[in-house]
Amino acid sequence: MGRFLNPDNSAFQVALNSEIYVDKTALLAYTNKKLNTNQALICNSRPRRFGKSITANMLAAYYSRGCDSLKMFEKMNIGKYPSFQEHLNKYDVIHFDVQWFFAQVKSAGEVVSYIEKSIIDELNDEYPGILPDSTEVLSGALSLINNTTGKRFVVIIDEWDVLIRDEAANQSVQNEYINFLRGMFKGTEPTKFIYLAYLTGILPVKKLKTQSALNNFNQYTMVNPGAMASYIGFTEEEVINLCEKYGRDFEKVKHWYDGYQLGGCHVYNPNAVVSLMMEGDYQNYWSDTGTYESIVPLINMNFDGLKTDIIAMLSGVDVGVDVSSFQNDMVSFTDKNDVITLLIHLGYLAYDQKKQTAFIPNEEIRQEFATATKRKKWNELISFWQESSELLDATLDMDNEAVAAGIEKIHMEYASTITYNNENSLSSVLTIAYLSAMQYYFIPVRELPAGRGFADFVFIPKPEYSEEYPALLVELKWNKNAATAVRQIKEKRYLSALEHYTGKILLVGISYNKKTKEHHCLIEKYEKI
Repeated sequence: MGRFLNPDNSAFQVALNSEIYVDKTALLAYTNKKLNTNQALICNSRPRRFGKSITANMLAAYYSRGCDSLKMFEKMNIGKYPSFQEHLNKYDVIHFDVQWFFAQVKSAGEVVSYIEKSIIDELNDEYPGILPDSTEVLSGALSLINNTTGKRFVVIIDEWDVLIRDEAANQSVQNEYINFLRGMFKGTEPTKFIYLAYLTGILPVKKLKTQSALNNFNQYTMVNPGAMASYIGFTEEEVINLCEKYGRDFEKVKHWYDGYQLGGCHVYNPNAVVSLMMEGDYQNYWSDTGTYESIVPLINMNFDGLKTDIIAMLSGVDVGVDVSSFQNDMVSFTDKNDVITLLIHLGYLAYDQKKQTAFIPNEEIRQEFATATKRKKWNELISFWQESSELLDATLDMDNEAVAAGIEKIHMEYASTITYNNENSLSSVLTIAYLSAMQYYFIPVRELPAGRGFADFVFIPKPEYSEEYPALLVELKWNKNAATAVRQIKEKRYLSALEHYTGKILLVGISYNKKTKEHHCLIEKYEKI
């Protein structure tokens, strides 16, 4: 039993000792199927605070022959699978955290050699007399031990990408590290000494030009989670169970922390959910994850259309994105698609695989974006926020002309990334225009079933603002007048969508004339009988 070779199970025991632990051990049944196959190399990337280290510790506790984990796992989900005891504590495991090694050395250039020396020293203790004193390369040591003894290894690397992220501009460090990984996992020889490899970090495996530096890895990411979708965070069912146990309002939890659509799963950030269950406060729990230093410099690269897209997403609009060209690093950006794709991997945006669109997943991340951009003085957003605030004030004051003029101005300035003359464009522009309303209202519900049709937009104020701010029921009309829009709200009984709402309500009709490009507005106060 060593620190890095055949570790004990104490690290995973810490997670099990916690008041809240959600059982993800069924992942082990999946990795068991991949042992000693062409699919035995796995890279599972996910954002900070999504349980990467807990998963790596779980794998080490299960596979390592340096401990006895039967009692730890037998009553958990993995205990129900036939493969459970077949692979339990049967393998030589190498488990290390690159971030930890990085913190132990004086310069990044020493990380790889320190990793190799530390593990080779433990291999010499476990397999004395096999490795020459001159052995300095870990992959060579593993190959020689395999050739001599037939032993093969499970390799688990946590924070595999820290040098790719933190030393992005240091090409010599990048090259040395990529070569280290290639020696460990690329080509025919590693297939002889590797049973299973599991890498976890924030980024997918680094690309060199258009090819992956380790293209033999099966990658599971925030844009393509595959079979790992339900293991990347908490599923909706798991969150519902926690809400029942801790007496939390699931719908409110969903609003604040849902939004990552991975495959067929709705996935929640585990750190945020656990913090809420323990503390009871619905708030942003991302404040210590480095957002301020990472978001705004990316936005300020000012690729064509990027800032407009960010404003649109802050407003609740989905934006199309091509994720295929991203080089899986922090420096090789060629257009706005690369920046948006990185923000997806960092967890600040979510991705819809079917629609190939990016969006802000929930209220927590929306607040983090807004806070980060304001603190870093993103002037464009500050200016737009002011325009949007004036538009909201005009709406609440029932100033029809000011509302029409404000929407027209925003339509002209922010419709460059969407088709200007169609109804979907007007819907998107309306969402963008009322960005500042997100401070007081929930994300607007679009196409809400109501009465004999669908209400275009319904803005419902957050409970703490319900006395001061009215609900807004908005209907859009294309090449018709605003009065027609308000009349449709009444005739098709869209107000039934708010039949249980006890606060004030404004009916807002907005029209757009395709030929003149003029906007008109009519606002009425709904008087309850």
